[in-house]
Amino acid sequence: MKGNRILTILSVLAVCGSPAVSPRSAAASGESILGRTFDLAGERTSEIQHFVMESRLISYALDGKRVGTDVFRLRLKCVPAKLAGKAGDEYTCVEFTLQLAGAPKVHLPTLEGWTYVFKRTPTNMDEEGQVLGIDHSKFANLADADGKAVPADKAYHVYNAFIDFHAFCNVFAERTAGGKGIQDLTRIGQKIVHAAAFTEPPVNVGSHVSEGSTFKNGEVTLEFKGLSRVDGEACGIVAYDSGESSFKMIVNPAPNMEVRSVGSSHYLGDIYIDLASRWVRKATMYELVVTETTLPMPPNKINAVIEREIIIRNVTEREKP
Repeated sequence: MKGNRILTILSVLAVCGSPAVSPRSAAASGESILGRTFDLAGERTSEIQHFVMESRLISYALDGKRVGTDVFRLRLKCVPAKLAGKAGDEYTCVEFTLQLAGAPKVHLPTLEGWTYVFKRTPTNMDEEGQVLGIDHSKFANLADADGKAVPADKAYHVYNAFIDFHAFCNVFAERTAGGKGIQDLTRIGQKIVHAAAFTEPPVNVGSHVSEGSTFKNGEVTLEFKGLSRVDGEACGIVAYDSGESSFKMIVNPAPNMEVRSVGSSHYLGDIYIDLASRWVRKATMYELVVTETTLPMPPNKINAVIEREIIIRNVTEREKP
């Protein structure tokens, strides 16, 4: 047991760049590192950032067989507010592609080149009631490069890619105005209930999703898990967990036709925060979603099980997704 503890401490020392030392001095140094304080919510450096995000949505039949996998790939460029001269960081969607159930990859030209200013508010809503200020109208009539309309349920996941990105890279990874945020995690092992716990933002995006559609978070927690390296840079690892979350969606696929879905969600993952620049170097997410959909015609109820996996990487401008 003692030997394992020493090996763990040596690993931590290696992460922090310290030279190999004797087991006794390694143990002492390890205890010193574990007792250190860190500022994970410090001001970010004013340097242009590039991100690649891949979301995989895996659908299951009720007998457990995989029905299909959809892949959503997003590339974002971020110009910090100080460089952009804007009220918030300026983001540009450089590229967005879809690959639905094994079909060929297609581009979404209406999103590519779209620039928006992202700025936090105390409620994470803008004046028009849009979550994180993401413009709903951009996702109302999505079509791919061949002119083929993106199905309404897939268009929602396109929109949700932007929400997920900013949730992990901003809402969880930046300080919160009223406390209960990452600024409260200063030592390895600390855990908090985040300000986003039990919030219920609307998700009525586009013309087909009606008001009353919401996603309700459970007891969202953040935990300072430890230290690591990503692309050679020392990072703090923050784990997040949504707790028992739920949602309801009211969809109108045609005039005078309403489809209601209710379900549960549990999502969790890790955020790697660069200790020098304070930018997110990497983020991961795993989510399990169980849904029951009520239709206006037989079969009246359809059940579905979906897994979602996300990885976000901070990359160089030339690096390919």
